[in-house]
Amino acid sequence: MNKDQCFTKFFPQPETFERPEKFTFPFHYVPHSWSVRASEDLIQKIESQEFGHDFGLQRDASDAACGKMFGVLVVENRAGEIGYLAAFSGKLGNSNNHVGFVPPLFDMLAPDGHFKTSEARLTAMNKLIEELETATELSILKEEIETIARMAEEARLEIKSALNEGKRARAAIRANLHELNPQDAAETNALLNRQSHDQQSAYKHETRLWRSRLDEKKQILNQLIKPIEALKSERKQRSAALQNWLFEQYRFANSKNESKSLEAIFTPNEPPAGAGECAAPKLLQYAFLNGYKPLCMAEFWWGKSPATEIRLHRNYYPACRGKCLPILGFMLEGMELDANPLLDSAFDSLQFEILAEDDSLLVINKPSGLLSVPGKTRQDSVYHQVKRLRPDITGPIIVHRLDRSTSGIMLIPKTERAYHYLQQQFIGRSIEKRYVALIEGDLPENEGVINLPIRPDIDDRPRQLVCFEHGREAITHWQKVSTGDGRTRIHFFPKTGRTHQLRVHAAHKLGLNAGICGDELYGKGGERLKLHAAAIAFIHPTTEQQVTITQEPDF
Repeated sequence: MNKDQCFTKFFPQPETFERPEKFTFPFHYVPHSWSVRASEDLIQKIESQEFGHDFGLQRDASDAACGKMFGVLVVENRAGEIGYLAAFSGKLGNSNNHVGFVPPLFDMLAPDGHFKTSEARLTAMNKLIEELETATELSILKEEIETIARMAEEARLEIKSALNEGKRARAAIRANLHELNPQDAAETNALLNRQSHDQQSAYKHETRLWRSRLDEKKQILNQLIKPIEALKSERKQRSAALQNWLFEQYRFANSKNESKSLEAIFTPNEPPAGAGECAAPKLLQYAFLNGYKPLCMAEFWWGKSPATEIRLHRNYYPACRGKCLPILGFMLEGMELDANPLLDSAFDSLQFEILAEDDSLLVINKPSGLLSVPGKTRQDSVYHQVKRLRPDITGPIIVHRLDRSTSGIMLIPKTERAYHYLQQQFIGRSIEKRYVALIEGDLPENEGVINLPIRPDIDDRPRQLVCFEHGREAITHWQKVSTGDGRTRIHFFPKTGRTHQLRVHAAHKLGLNAGICGDELYGKGGERLKLHAAAIAFIHPTTEQQVTITQEPDF
């Protein structure tokens, strides 16, 4: 493919004063205006191009239909012209290559390539193994072995029962031997001993016969299984060799003209499935290898949301962490990046407001952006601020949490007794909470209940997934309050307290199907997440009276 086919020149050229000062921090960003321009241009092409992929945007879309992540990388070519490169994650319509999109780092789908031919051999081996394992002769032999084993056990139990019965009968006779004269007693005892010996011999003989029959059948079975086990061993070796070969084919470049394999990047861990197939690595790889200077980038979802993940049509999303964090960490070495907003020093000035306080309890209003507990990269948190302001507090301090981006009421126990008293109420779900949120768009209904189980996305933490197989129960009641300016104000009443529960229940297609305003993970990022813990009702740990605290948001 001619490299110029992948480069779309901006026309007219953008104003130089708009030029990004640093490259996009890919894991938390608001798209630069040039990235937005490139995305909008790419969307027009997507709408007019046929990919052989069902994005699920039609009313009659099948359940299997699903959207796709697209990416744009705004670049400067050697002539100083500004334009963009485009890519998609994974494949489209069973193809890795489409006109106008950068190629994959390695095309696994090439029909005559080593991967596809090796994969075909493995597929043939799987088919042969399946045929051998389901062969009639093998099935009949396994049934015969099961039958013989069952009959042998039944015979063993029957003989064992006869042995026990004979033993009891002989014991009864021996108990009366003292009534006989010595000679008769001796002869009778000798007879009883012979009977015991004969029964034991018969038991052992019968057991050997059954074991011999089983061993004979098992030897035949082993002869049939040997070639299957050999094939499985060969398959395992071939599969491992192909996997290692594949890892070596994915070699990533960076701005310093360095190169690193997929396996080396993830060492000592094994690379996850699909690593290197996302849009961001494809774009950067093409730019570095073809003389383009990366300026900024963005990724957006096009089409129907997946069943578990939350991906809203046309929304921008950060690069995934499980697959892309290690890869992009290498590829972006030597480039000056925008600051990670989560490490922004502006957060250092965030302070909570004290709403109420007594000897056993502190009630605070946490601002958006302040962590409840220390994180991996930030230590400042409600926990640290409380310890600094009230050093005499005893006990664990944090009895419940709010997401970093969520503002609102938090209860801070000042004693260990108060902590355990409140903890039991949270565990028993007797504490009532009300959240206020602004939702993108209008909701057709006025209230409802969302029951969608949630679990962490192990490939892209801290995101959460809806998972009916492994997720934990998560229940949310909601009520519409008002609608205006394309947004809906609602109240959430969570009955459980899962991580990101309200954000996931709002954005998921089986929930409200509308992200909370400012939600950079599940909706559209903005100034801040419009989610606020506005009210909480609980039993006071000292007075044992119900207390209700309210603090409405400023949005």
